[in-house]
Amino acid sequence: MDPAATAILGSSLRTSYRLFVPQPPLPAALPGRMNVIDHVRDMAAAGLHSNVRLLSSLLLTMSNNNPELFSPSQKYQLLVYHADSLFHDKEYRNAVSKYTMALQQKKALSKTSKVRPSTGNSTSTPQSQCLPSEIEVKYKMAECYTMLKQDKDAIAILDGIPSRQRTPKINMMLANLYKKAGQERPSVTSYKEVLRQCPLALDAILGLLSLSVKGAEVASMTMNVIQTVPNLDWLSVWIKAYAFVHTGDNSRAINTICSLEKKSLLRDNVDLLGSLADLYFRAGDNKNSVLKFEQAQMLDPYLIKGMDVYGYLLAREGRLEDVENLGCRLFNISDQHAEPWVVSGCHSFYSKRYSRALYLGAKAIQLNSNSVQALLLKGAALRNMAFYVLFFSGLIECYLASNSIREAMVMANNVYKTLGANAQTLTLLATVCLEDPVTQEKAKTLLDKALNQRPDYIKAVVKKAELLSREQKYEDGIALLRNALANQSDCVLHRILGDFLVAVNEYQEAMDQYSIALSLDPNDQKSLEGMQKMEKEESPTDATQEEDVDDMEGSGEEGDLEGSDSEAAQWADQEQWFGMQ
Repeated sequence: MDPAATAILGSSLRTSYRLFVPQPPLPAALPGRMNVIDHVRDMAAAGLHSNVRLLSSLLLTMSNNNPELFSPSQKYQLLVYHADSLFHDKEYRNAVSKYTMALQQKKALSKTSKVRPSTGNSTSTPQSQCLPSEIEVKYKMAECYTMLKQDKDAIAILDGIPSRQRTPKINMMLANLYKKAGQERPSVTSYKEVLRQCPLALDAILGLLSLSVKGAEVASMTMNVIQTVPNLDWLSVWIKAYAFVHTGDNSRAINTICSLEKKSLLRDNVDLLGSLADLYFRAGDNKNSVLKFEQAQMLDPYLIKGMDVYGYLLAREGRLEDVENLGCRLFNISDQHAEPWVVSGCHSFYSKRYSRALYLGAKAIQLNSNSVQALLLKGAALRNMAFYVLFFSGLIECYLASNSIREAMVMANNVYKTLGANAQTLTLLATVCLEDPVTQEKAKTLLDKALNQRPDYIKAVVKKAELLSREQKYEDGIALLRNALANQSDCVLHRILGDFLVAVNEYQEAMDQYSIALSLDPNDQKSLEGMQKMEKEESPTDATQEEDVDDMEGSGEEGDLEGSDSEAAQWADQEQWFGMQ
């Protein structure tokens, strides 16, 4: 047979064979037929976020310069993948902007009946029609808002998702946000919806118990899964234990968790041991609390939860070396939790380094505003710093009284450098600067800074008023004092305001201020002296009035004097006010 005919016959037989013999499926799109959007999607799925960010940025610019280059669906995908890469880089505000643009593009896409052909990507694969979920985009936006601490915006975006379209993670986020905002009823509803979809969502169970939902009601929502899934007989006891925890019944909670912990299947569970340690701490049994914390961290060397309480207990016992080691270990695990900062803060606090303890406590609060131990640490540091400043204020006053201005300045500068620039330290340093004419301007600057931080700080107001009095800027001093007294009432401020009012001849209001000062502190000698001085020294208006009366008496015009009842009443009021009767 002719070779060409043989080749044709063989080809025909192979084709017929393929028609009847099943072949393996081809890939959805061959590499040569993939468009650029498919490549972006594949890189995003592979976790190549930095690559996605660079390429999608370039493609979006191309699309802006030539709107016909990509179809609406392709541009929507580009925006979502670009926003996802920004989210991965923790650029949350930028990500929100791009997600918003993507949702706007999706609205435009829904109005388009068919996909427009693209100039540079004429071939479209089935994958290109699998658009990112709009629900998922809104969830990512809500995550961005929570990271930006814009909880109201997060709630608003999730509320916009119809109830039937909310996934368990959306309901869980909503429940937590509602709870944080104090909206208990919608929070309970969302937690229950999570349990309806996922009956073993234990954190949702804890959320319901924390909102005072009865343990029996919560247990009833998990009854079906307990009865159908083996080895879950412990769950009802677990719910009962944490119901006692959230009702404050520490004793019964401890007993119930101990009964769980003794069961062979749940023995040495780190979460149960941590809960026991926390309950012993609440009950005031610090010894058992430390033992349980030690047991838990031996089982899990990377444990972070509850270690702030453990560090505090160790610091109270004076085991500062152990506290320091614990803090270093926790920082090596993660510095994005409040616990390492609190532990290090406890070490600083009990080492009497209160300014550092304050900084560490504030940092912990930034990471977790609900951290009780962080809030307590910051409060304790502030309290002890106040005592620290008060102590050195007394020493500085002694130096000033003995005219040792140089020594007072050295000490005030040391306090300022140690505790930082706060209203107290600024005022303390300004007090010393006021004693030297060369540093008057510096004192003014320091006091202005102090009042910017705390406009109601009385010591700063008093010193600023003293400075204005030296400069004879009485109107400025009156404005300063009135502003300070707008939201508080203080004997010293009222008395100084009285002195300033006397200086501008506002005698009646000055008398009012002295009276208020004495009502606040009847033993305030300076207010009493100011009032007595005003009683003895007549104002120019009084002197003029008395001269007019003498002239009238000398001329014998008694009738005119007696003729006006209103004038007589006015004189009687004035005599009574100034103590002349």
